[in-house]
Amino acid sequence: MAFKIAVLKETRANERRVALVPVVADKLTKLGATLAVQTGAGDAVKLPDSAFKNVHFAANPQGLVSDADIVLAVQPPSLEAVDAMKDGAILISFIYAHKEIELVKKLRDKNITCFAMELVPRITRAQAMDALSSQAALAGYYGALLGATSIARMMPMTTFATGSIRPGTVLVMGVGVAGLSAIATARRIGAKVEGYDVRPEVKEQVESLGAKFIDTGVDARGEGGYARELTTEEKDKIAAVVTKHIQAADIIITTAAIPGRPSPKLISKAQVDGMKGGSVIIDLAAEGGGNTEYTQPGETVTVGQTTIVAPLNVPSLLGEHASELYAKNQFNLVELMVKEGVLAVNWEDEVLAKACLTHGGEIKNEAAAKAVDAA
Repeated sequence: MAFKIAVLKETRANERRVALVPVVADKLTKLGATLAVQTGAGDAVKLPDSAFKNVHFAANPQGLVSDADIVLAVQPPSLEAVDAMKDGAILISFIYAHKEIELVKKLRDKNITCFAMELVPRITRAQAMDALSSQAALAGYYGALLGATSIARMMPMTTFATGSIRPGTVLVMGVGVAGLSAIATARRIGAKVEGYDVRPEVKEQVESLGAKFIDTGVDARGEGGYARELTTEEKDKIAAVVTKHIQAADIIITTAAIPGRPSPKLISKAQVDGMKGGSVIIDLAAEGGGNTEYTQPGETVTVGQTTIVAPLNVPSLLGEHASELYAKNQFNLVELMVKEGVLAVNWEDEVLAKACLTHGGEIKNEAAAKAVDAA
């Protein structure tokens, strides 16, 4: 028996992405799904309803999801949409439970099985479902270009009849997926690039992209591939080394974001105050408050002679490809749940088990359960 998948139109501020694109719609149909999409879901990325084949469209989100077996979205759906879902249905979207306490309670109480995209384990087998990584790679690329277009100089070394211009210097702080993408992009446009991270094991990755790694002698590796909290002594040791690189850079791109937690402050006010005239900071961690003490999320501010740009929801600014990659991430997750055209969630599967936020009237993720209990 075919199962129904419903796709919601995004309504939150700064969100341009859509959870389904035509090429993925065709793949879902071949899996055995019938598809229903909210009217105008792709409008923000210039993807008209007419681009989809064999898809039913409906304007009302509550009616759309009322008989769906699976509901797909990018951002957390509204309480009203979840309330309209049938008992035992599956929701797949980003949730970030600590920010969505009432939504998590509603998912639990409505007996919705929710797979939160931010909970997909970052293991080799799950790479094709890892939306955090696919979206971060786009953010890093955009951050490098935004830096290059926000500064009043060229990045590559260039020779003119009147003489040569030295290459611009880009410092990337936080060398995860976004940071590596930023480094690669900055190198492509001809900048001299340095990379810094408190996890020394990324040195080889930085150098493989043709950038210089800044080694402070501090190892702050933590769980899940993220950095741990630094001690005061470690922060002082790092600052002594990194400050001179911060204050010599033309462009700094910061990418240190930890899902569900405030972004760490990588750059102090004093360090910004000492930066060279005309320098630019692109803060890609603005969603969590930003990586500098001067950052104003969603704003561009000038501090002395330094400009700090802190865009929100950066992947959405590349909505066409962000939607395509995200839709493919979701398809690969859905594919794990389907056997011979029938929905059959295998709870022994590590990816599905760890990505599950709510199921059977319970909050399955420990951190989310604690956040709800503490609210």
